[in-house]
Amino acid sequence: MSRRVVVIGAGIGGLSASIALAARGYRVTVLEKQARPGGKMAEVRANGFRWDTGPSVITMRHVYEQLFALAGRRLEDYVQLVPLQPLTRYFWPDGVVLDAVSDQDAMAENIRVAFGPGEAERYRRFMRYVARLHEVVGPPFLYRRKPALRDLLSLPLADVLRLDALRTMHQAISSFFKTPHLRQLFGRFATYNGSSPYRAPATLNVIAHVEMAQGAWYPRGGVYQLALAFERLARELGVELCYQTPVAEIELHHRRVCGVRAEGGVRLPADAVVCNADYTLAQESLLPERRPAPKLEPSCSGFVLLIGARGDWAQLAHHNIFFTDDYPREFADIFERCVAPTNPTLYVCITSKTDPSHAPPGCENWFVLVNAPYLSPAFDWSRQAEPYTSHVLEQLRMWLERIAPFGQRLEVIHLDRWTPADLQARYGGYRGAIYGFSSNTRLAAFSRPNNRDPRMRGLYFAGGSVHPGGGVPLVTLSGMAAAQCVAEDWPV
Repeated sequence: MSRRVVVIGAGIGGLSASIALAARGYRVTVLEKQARPGGKMAEVRANGFRWDTGPSVITMRHVYEQLFALAGRRLEDYVQLVPLQPLTRYFWPDGVVLDAVSDQDAMAENIRVAFGPGEAERYRRFMRYVARLHEVVGPPFLYRRKPALRDLLSLPLADVLRLDALRTMHQAISSFFKTPHLRQLFGRFATYNGSSPYRAPATLNVIAHVEMAQGAWYPRGGVYQLALAFERLARELGVELCYQTPVAEIELHHRRVCGVRAEGGVRLPADAVVCNADYTLAQESLLPERRPAPKLEPSCSGFVLLIGARGDWAQLAHHNIFFTDDYPREFADIFERCVAPTNPTLYVCITSKTDPSHAPPGCENWFVLVNAPYLSPAFDWSRQAEPYTSHVLEQLRMWLERIAPFGQRLEVIHLDRWTPADLQARYGGYRGAIYGFSSNTRLAAFSRPNNRDPRMRGLYFAGGSVHPGGGVPLVTLSGMAAAQCVAEDWPV
C-alpha cells in the first residue's frame, strides 16, 4: 500500500507538490476551500471582459518543464506559452519611453538610442553580473530545499563574495548605471517578491537575469491557463482534488502528523501533510498547538483596479509601467510609513493586446496594480478605498494625456477594485501580503520558513510564504522541494 499525503490548498505550490508526489507513487488528496484551483492565480469575467487577477507574467519556463517531465509529460502539450516582445514598455515622467526586450543586442540598442552608448555598454556589463549571480544563487538557494547557513559556509569564498549580499539592490545597480531611469527599471525587480530595492540585498538582482535574459511568456488564453494545466496533470496522475473543502485542523499525535480534519468533521488520515496555506495562517489557526506569527516583515500588498476601457490604445503594450518621479518616497510610503503611495508607480497589463477575445470589440481589459503596504493601523482601507480609487484613476488619466493623441481620453465602462483587505479576505495572506514575507534583510534567503517543519514530523510547507519565495516559478519550486522532503522522510 502506497503512502497517503494530504495537501492543503490547490494553489500553484500545492498543485506542484501533488504532481511531484503522485509522479513518485504517493496517493495524494488535495483539500481546497475555494471552488477552483490556482490560489492567487485566478481570473475574473464580467460584461464581456476577462482579467487575470493574480500573476500576470510567466518566467523561468524551465521550472514548469521540469515539473511536467517528472510525470513523463511535456509542458507544451498542456499550455501554449507565447514569448512576449516587448517584455514591458516603460514610461517616465520626463517623456522617455523604453521597450525592454529579452534579446540583449536589441535591448542594448534600445538603451543606446534612449540614453547613449555608455549606458548601453553598462547594460551589457550589468547583464554579465546578473548571469554570474544566477550561476551562484541558483543551485544552492533556488533549485533545492531551503539552504542552511552551513551551506553558505561550504561555498568557495569567491562564490560567497559573488552573492553580493552586503549591498542593496539599488547600491549595486547604481554602481553600473548613471541614468536614474535604468536604476529605476532594474530596481523594479525587487517588487517581483514584494520587496524594496533600497533594502533588499543585491543578490536579488538575479531576478533581472531571470526575465531579461531567459525571457517571459504569456499562456495563451490567460495566465490562469497554467493553473488549469497543473490541475489537469494532477488529475491524470490520480490526485484526488476536493474543492469547497476548508481545512479546520492539522491533526497530530505525539508531535507527529497523523491527518487532517476538514470543516464539518470529516477526517483524512495521512502519513504526511503538505500545507500550501499561508505559513502564518497555518501556525495561528491550523495547528492544535498554536504558534505566534514569525517575526518577519510581510511583503508588500497591492491595490488593484480591473478596468474595462473603451478604445484602442496603440501606445500601450501587453505590459506597461508608468514610473513615479520619486521612487525612494514610494517605497518609504509602503514599508516605513505603511501608507498607500501618494505618487505611485502604475503597472498596467492588457492581455487583450495578445488575446483580443478578452475584451468586447473596440475595448481593452486593463489590470492596474499599485504596490501597497501590508495591512496596519496606519492606513484604513475601509475609509480610504474610494478616495484612493479616484486618486489612482486621476494619476492614470494624467499619464494617458501625456502619451495619447489629442482628444483620446480614458473611458471606463467597467470598474472593479480590490484592496489589501480584499486580498487578505480572498486568499488568507498574512496582513494582505501578496508574497508572504519581504526580502528586505541581508539574510532573507535563510529567514524564510523551511519546507520541512522542524518540530512536527510529517509536516511540510509550500507556497510563497516559505522557501524559496513568492512568484509563480519559486512557488512551483517550493512545492517540488516539499515533495522531495516527503520522499526523503517517507519513501514509498
